[in-house]
Amino acid sequence: MSHQPLLAFDSPQSIPVLQVSSGTERCLAVANQILVYRLHRVRRRTIGLQVNERGLTIRAPRSVALKEIESAIVENQRWIFAKQIEWHAWGERVRKSAIRFAEGGVVRYLGKLMTLRLGSSVADADHDANEIRLALPIAAPEADVRQALQAWLQAQARSIIGERLARFGDRVPEPFAGWRLSSARTQWGSCSHNGRVRLNWRLVHFAPAVIDYVIAHELAHLRELNHGARFWDEVARLLPGFEAARDQIKRVEIAAIAF
Repeated sequence: MSHQPLLAFDSPQSIPVLQVSSGTERCLAVANQILVYRLHRVRRRTIGLQVNERGLTIRAPRSVALKEIESAIVENQRWIFAKQIEWHAWGERVRKSAIRFAEGGVVRYLGKLMTLRLGSSVADADHDANEIRLALPIAAPEADVRQALQAWLQAQARSIIGERLARFGDRVPEPFAGWRLSSARTQWGSCSHNGRVRLNWRLVHFAPAVIDYVIAHELAHLRELNHGARFWDEVARLLPGFEAARDQIKRVEIAAIAF
C-alpha cells in the first residue's frame, strides 16, 4: 500500500523542527500536527517518501540539507495524511478480522464462518456444525493453536485446490507444467513463462466458486500473459460467469488475513 507522492502543494516560509530523538526519528510541526518521521540517508538522487503501517519514512541523499527534506514533507502533507488515514483504516480491518486462536475462536473456511473446537482426537471439519476441530488440549497455548490451525488449513488447501483444478480437465491450455501452493502476501496466484502455476493457500478461506475463479485466472495466463480483452475471453472460456467471484475477491486484502 505504500506509494510515491503524486501531488505537491505550496509550503510555508518557516518549517520548525520541534525535537530530534535518538537515531533517525524526527518530529516536525505540519498543519498544526506533530508529524513523526524516520529519516534514512541513502545513496539516491531524489527524496523518497513512503507511508506504511509503521508511519512516514524519508529516504534522502546524504548531500540534501535537512531544510530541503522537511520542505518536501510539508509540500506533500496532504498525500502523507491521506495515506496515514488509509493505513489506520487498514489496521482497523486487520484488528476486526483477527482470529482468536483458542477454543471458541472463529475462522472463515470455504466461505463459511467456522468455530474452533479443541480437545478432538483428530483434526477435521464438521460442516453441519460449522466447526473446525483440532487435536489439541482445551487450554492449549495460542501459539500452538495457531500453528496447528495453519498446518491443517494448508493441508486442506493442497487437497481442495488440487481437486478444483482437476475439474477443469481438458479445458486447461498448454503449456501447463503443474502447480504448487504459494504463501505470498501480495497475490492470490501467479503463472510463470514456463507454464507453472502457483496458488495461494489462503484461498481455502473462500467459497469454491472464488477458488475456481483464481484457478481460471492463472490458467488463462498460460495463453495471455496480460489482462487485455483476449485474456478475459480466455477466463470466460475456462469459467463462464466468473464475474461475481472476481468482484468478491477483489475487495479482500491478503495482508488483512490473520496468517
